[in-house]
Amino acid sequence: MARVALVTGGARRVGRAISLGLAGAGFDVVVNYHASASEAGEVVRRVEGMGQRAVAVGGDVSSSEDVERISSQVRRHFGRLDILVNNASLFASGPLLEVEETEWDRVMAVNLKAPFLLVKATADLLTESQGTVINLVDLSAFQPWVEYPHHAVSKAALLHLTRVMARAMAPHVRVNAVAPGAVLLPEDYDQEERERSRKSAALGTLGSPRDVVDTVLFLERSRFITGEVVVVDGGRHLGGRRSG
Repeated sequence: MARVALVTGGARRVGRAISLGLAGAGFDVVVNYHASASEAGEVVRRVEGMGQRAVAVGGDVSSSEDVERISSQVRRHFGRLDILVNNASLFASGPLLEVEETEWDRVMAVNLKAPFLLVKATADLLTESQGTVINLVDLSAFQPWVEYPHHAVSKAALLHLTRVMARAMAPHVRVNAVAPGAVLLPEDYDQEERERSRKSAALGTLGSPRDVVDTVLFLERSRFITGEVVVVDGGRHLGGRRSG
């Protein structure tokens, strides 16, 4: 029987790459989406074309009712869960003192509360399979991104939640995090912005979603790693490259 993966926000961008990468590694995939039904359907068709089973399940992962429904769909279609990838995220910006309370709460709900709800709803399945959880953070978990204050705080908190989960769910379930850098730039970036992003990495190159997929697969296979974060940023967190 194939192992099963649930990827939140699994229809677009990095989430799509993770869904397809796990399918390529032999997983059946539950593709969660919120507003990207057509994209989720396309991912399901791609996964099925690889010979794996897949189902698209819509739902707001910050809603406990929707999370319970997503969990019930995993149980109904597959009856097991081996890896949960908490990828769904909001990337909101704005000066700290201008962030509205409702926007702050929404970012915290999607970026932080949702992974907690999903782990809680699927813990029995993950325990039974001796599975793993992977939470997607980013460099704002380590750095005070003042242009994205609520996002940065949510990712820093998710990194700490990853470590709390790892202790709480051991020894049966491993929990780790991946922190991508510039692996998939915003579509509206111009060439100057792309070049600035490239130069910000010590390796002097942009990454790709495949770099994140490879790290997810590494952590899934690494049975002696839990409570850790792998930074996938080409050395961006080290500072810019020296000339010459």
